[in-house]
Amino acid sequence: MAFELPTLPYAYAALEPHIDARTMEIHHSKHHQAYTTNLNNAIAGTDMENMSIEDILKVCKDKPAVRNNGGGFWNHNLFWEIMAPNAGGNLSGELAAAIDSTFGSYEAFKDEFAKAATTRFGSGWAWLCVTNGALEICSTANQDNPLMGEGCNGTPILCLDVWEHAYYLNYQNRRPDYINAFFNVINWEVVGAKFAAAK
Repeated sequence: MAFELPTLPYAYAALEPHIDARTMEIHHSKHHQAYTTNLNNAIAGTDMENMSIEDILKVCKDKPAVRNNGGGFWNHNLFWEIMAPNAGGNLSGELAAAIDSTFGSYEAFKDEFAKAATTRFGSGWAWLCVTNGALEICSTANQDNPLMGEGCNGTPILCLDVWEHAYYLNYQNRRPDYINAFFNVINWEVVGAKFAAAK
């Protein structure tokens, strides 16, 4: 069964002023659509046609078209899911306690996550993962992700796209400003549920 571009649970303009509507529209309807189409083309007629995207990502390392487009498809699915309008704000519950325990404070976590995103050279992603029940921050190049064995070794529960197409219309070369704005749209309720499931 062919993979399909997911419908966003919010309007393209819903994340403004932090992420602008035009960027969201191009990012979702052009970039993510292209990854989806190219993934389907890359796995057509192979055993991967009947596999889940997660299983595909575990075995695609030596298949560049599948790796790049499968990663692009999965990474963006998570990215849209962990954002929401009128989000951000203070954490609570188990995830808040785990962040405090692991990083010392929410502010220290923000600094470390922002550093991973800022220092990723070129295009890529920053990740918060659950590894053996513990939190871990890492980054990956291009459309790679931890499910491929790249970066962290755990289950991703939060990600940030630092490809230029994710922010350049609004932020130009000011990646740190985009990263800072991202914390205003994180849906911590969804991330918290993913943390509970992953640990």
